[in-house]
Amino acid sequence: MEVILKDDVKNLGYKNDIVTVKPGYGRNYLLPQGLAILADKTNKKIVAENVRQAAHKADKIKGDAQAIADKIGAVVLDIPAKVGESGKIFGRVTTLQLAESLKSKGIDVDRKRISFDQEPSVAGEYTATINLHKEVKHQVRFNVVAE
Repeated sequence: MEVILKDDVKNLGYKNDIVTVKPGYGRNYLLPQGLAILADKTNKKIVAENVRQAAHKADKIKGDAQAIADKIGAVVLDIPAKVGESGKIFGRVTTLQLAESLKSKGIDVDRKRISFDQEPSVAGEYTATINLHKEVKHQVRFNVVAE
């Protein structure tokens, strides 16, 4: 079943992408949630026209995302966490903590755009990926330190 995505869907595609999904996934999740529409001839033409008109706007958005990535650069964040004697973290380190740490450095990033490459479980150095745009992804390093 072919559908046109109306929003970015993690691990599937980005807005206005035409993707092939299993019929049950499309019919029972994507369509009722308003995340996609059927990819028939008319809808494909409408989306193609919308994409053509929004092309210059997309270049500006990509440029803004690249500017944020350049601003982040090679910054290394320190995330405080409660740590036991063996170095194991009590609780978890969340994307919200990373977003707040970036905000304290003057960089505003939505926490939903941050994902861990490896879940932090002990004190140490980790990396996270920030998905700023479908073509602009940036790696940020962070240290989990004892409070």
